[in-house]
Formats: sequence, structure tokens, C-alpha cells
Amino acid sequence: MNESTANRPHALTLDNRRILSLSGVLDVQGFDEETVNVVTTLGVLIIKGTSLHISKLSLETSEVVIDGEISSMHYLAGSEKKGLMARIFK
Repeated sequence: MNESTANRPHALTLDNRRILSLSGVLDVQGFDEETVNVVTTLGVLIIKGTSLHISKLSLETSEVVIDGEISSMHYLAGSEKKGLMARIFK
């Protein structure tokens, strides 16, 4: 992750539990109709629901839009990007 990518702001907007707009997205680790794993500038975000679809994905602008019935969102504890030495000596 380069310096300009790490400094992008992370925000999310959920409309009627149907449309989730995210900014500050670095990568999408995986997805299916029930789960989407998104790497953001503030850590890994897990989105769960039914009939989930990624309707927009732009890593150039760090934006993702997910539609479907969204039931939960949570960040993985300790998923912030850390340096190699911090991971070795935890």
C-alpha cells in the first residue's frame, strides 16, 4: 500500500439496508451472494446479507457499491495494515 492510497478517507453510506456505498476501498478479498469482504484504509470490513451484488467497483477511485438485503457489517479486530516488524513482534 503506497502513501497516497493509505491517506484516502474511508466512509460508508447505507440506504434503506439495500444499497451500501463505500469509499477508501483498497481491495475486495472475496464475495458471494451472502458475504463480501472488503479491505479498506481502516481495516477489513465484512458485509453480510442476501442477494448481495457488487454493482460498482473502482479501485482507481477507491469506491465500491453493493446492493442486496444487507443484514450486518463489521470490521475485523486488529485488521489495520501494520508493518512487517509489528506483525513479527506482536
